[in-house]
Parts: sequence; C-alpha cells; structure tokens
Amino acid sequence: EESEVTESANFTNDLGADSLDTVELLMEFERVFGIKIPDEETSTIATVKDAIDKVKEKLASKEEA
Repeated sequence: EESEVTESANFTNDLGADSLDTVELLMEFERVFGIKIPDEETSTIATVKDAIDKVKEKLASKEEA
C-alpha cells in the first residue's frame, strides 16, 4: 500500500520485497536515472531512504564527471 512507503520503510521487512525484487528495483533506478550502483554498494541499501541517498550520491558524482 502506498501509505506504507515512507523513508524509513525497509524494503524486505516493511514492504515485503525479496532480494530479487530489490535487485530489480535498483536496476530500474539505474535505468531511469542513468546511474550505475556497483554490486558491492547494493548491500547497504535496505530502506527507501538508503535508496534515495544512493541515487542522489550517484547523480552528484555523475554531474561532477
């Protein structure tokens, strides 16, 4: 449910995503935002806020390049 999606929501525990769902979501972020999130960095993304912060970080790095 949309109301369950908050910055603190955990993809697995709160939103019911499994590891494949999370990988697919991160791949979609990469596609939509034109960024690359290395595999070694994906393990730190557990919440909606983690994902937002990672996308912002990668967008900022992209702009600096």
